[in-house]
Amino acid sequence: MAEFGIPLLADKYPVTMDMWPVQDQQFNRVWEFYENLKQGRFTTTKCTSCGYVSWPPRLLCPECYAMEQMEWIDLPTRGKVLAFSEEVRGVPLGFDSPLIHAWIDLGKASPIKKFLSRIANCPEGKLTEGAEVQLVVFDIPSHPMEVKRDTVTCERVFFAFEPVDK
Repeated sequence: MAEFGIPLLADKYPVTMDMWPVQDQQFNRVWEFYENLKQGRFTTTKCTSCGYVSWPPRLLCPECYAMEQMEWIDLPTRGKVLAFSEEVRGVPLGFDSPLIHAWIDLGKASPIKKFLSRIANCPEGKLTEGAEVQLVVFDIPSHPMEVKRDTVTCERVFFAFEPVDK
């Protein structure tokens, strides 16, 4: 088995410690979000009944409680850092240092004004408030799952943002 950047767990990737969502249509009702990510699209859901745009994507409108009346809409893939935290020591198992999280402003045209996201591909001390960032999609480890007595392996991705000027 391959090493997934966790030397302590080399050749012992434990499924029970898996922090990433199962993204296959059989297991996740917002699976389209991950399919859109694979195409480089950053999306969320909008209620066709009341027009409310929610983040993260949902099946039930948190505003009017309409069920199954959500449509997929695209969000901007660039934004600006409003504030951030940079963790250099004590980074949780499975993450590399620095672990950076930022409040990102997607701009006036976006229905989602700001949200919290991980910042990737950024050296320690280089991120600044006001920096422009862009969506980056990365592969995450897949693991086998049992489905009706068969074993299925689902390819998975997740997202972060990275500085435009590296």
